[in-house]
Amino acid sequence: MILVDRFNKDKYKNANMCVFGTSGAGKSFYIKLLILRYRLLGIEQFVIDPEREYNKIAENLDGTLIKFGPNSNNFVNVFDITEDSIEDGQGYLSSKLLKLRGFLNLIFNDLNEEKMSILEEKIIHIYNQKGITFDDMSLYNKVKDENNIQFKTAKDMPILEDLYNILDDEKEKTLKLKLYPFVFGALSFMNHHTNVNIDNKLIIADIYDLGEENIKYGMYIFIEIFWNRIKKNRNVNKAIYLDEIWRLIGVTSSGFVASFIYKIFKTIRKFGGSAVAITQDVSDLFSLNDGVYGKAILNNCSIKSFFSLEEENIIVLEKYANISEKERIEIKSLKRGESLMFIGDDHILAKVEASDFEKKLII
Repeated sequence: MILVDRFNKDKYKNANMCVFGTSGAGKSFYIKLLILRYRLLGIEQFVIDPEREYNKIAENLDGTLIKFGPNSNNFVNVFDITEDSIEDGQGYLSSKLLKLRGFLNLIFNDLNEEKMSILEEKIIHIYNQKGITFDDMSLYNKVKDENNIQFKTAKDMPILEDLYNILDDEKEKTLKLKLYPFVFGALSFMNHHTNVNIDNKLIIADIYDLGEENIKYGMYIFIEIFWNRIKKNRNVNKAIYLDEIWRLIGVTSSGFVASFIYKIFKTIRKFGGSAVAITQDVSDLFSLNDGVYGKAILNNCSIKSFFSLEEENIIVLEKYANISEKERIEIKSLKRGESLMFIGDDHILAKVEASDFEKKLII
């Protein structure tokens, strides 16, 4: 039996994990089992689900399932600012502008400084139209008397259409054209005020309906939402699971977005958190900037679980992880549900087992 308390700060430098394995190797079953067992321990858990694999576990464990896509009535506004979204040493609007840079880079593909400046100026303007400025107190409404204040609601925030409507200059035509699908086209479900409830210890963000090309937008939006929840209380243990993480730190992403994801893995420990990177596409994980972000995330995981991998992915992994020739052969020959686990300095061959009752809950 292998017992691992990844939140043991005396034993591990952080509670982060990476779980790599080819399709059908057993990594999703392993993650579901972790979610179930940590749920029993009362740990807050947030899951990004691009493959619709965690719906049943959300239902059986009384979690909140958010289906995000064109056929859903769950809406999330990328311009939303919440009371727990502030970063250390920054104001509300300043924090939001920095996070929006990642989302804007995904839409407009690595903006140059001139276009980013144009967009930032316009975004500041639409916040100002809503009475929101760099003064943090502008995010609060007075209720009845001046001594009673309340943080602005989701309805008080600008939406993507507000940005679209003020992009009128000749230099802004290309930007406006790329924004059109998010306001009036196939992605117009993003042009709404937030209406989802994230007041639960287990939240699954189902972004499967976004489709292959658009999943990265949903991943980024929910990672920001969950990151705000993680920072809310440093004394509560929590975990965020990033399935198919290569979409945000691979070649199809941008350096700005990848840097945000790396920041989560680097700093989540001080908020009592654990970040879990999950992927079957190991080569894609290391495809951006010569693998610098993939390597940084790998190095910031105290626990690594390698399920069976294809030869090409083992070759890539060998370049970035301390794998011996013997372990290389073992990874290739692992059966379904078997894993080579790196736990601190220990390298252990393990088999994932579950009781019949656990299996009923998660599969």
